[in-house]
Amino acid sequence: MTLLIILAVVFGGVAVMVILGEKFGKPLEVKEQQKYSKWITILVFVMLFAALFKFI
Repeated sequence: MTLLIILAVVFGGVAVMVILGEKFGKPLEVKEQQKYSKWITILVFVMLFAALFKFI
């Protein structure tokens, strides 16, 4: 029962974020998207290597 409550709260929170993001969010320009994409790719690889070293 507790798991269902947690899942309902998580899905409710995601629904609120989507609704507010669509209402108040502004589209990113291409330059901003490219900048964020570059940083996210670097951060993902850093996290993968950190997890690999933690596993070893």
